[in-house]
Amino acid sequence: MSWRTRVGATIVSAAVLFAVTARAADDPTVLKDLTAVIALQGQPCGQVVTATKQADNDYVVVCKDGSRYRVFINAEGRVVVQKQ
Repeated sequence: MSWRTRVGATIVSAAVLFAVTARAADDPTVLKDLTAVIALQGQPCGQVVTATKQADNDYVVVCKDGSRYRVFINAEGRVVVQKQ
């Protein structure tokens, strides 16, 4: 296999992996759950429109009103919502 073919295959594989991860974070069920978590923490949001997964149980979300939050589970196992 030539060098160019290997590089091309690597780029395509990385793009597919990224697309699958991005789709999972924008799953309507995940967006609804994140909206509920933010509301239960008493933060204004309305509705989460996008979520970017940073790690397991760690998301950066953008709300319909333009607010941005980081939603994650801390070392003690508690859900934390930080305004960004």
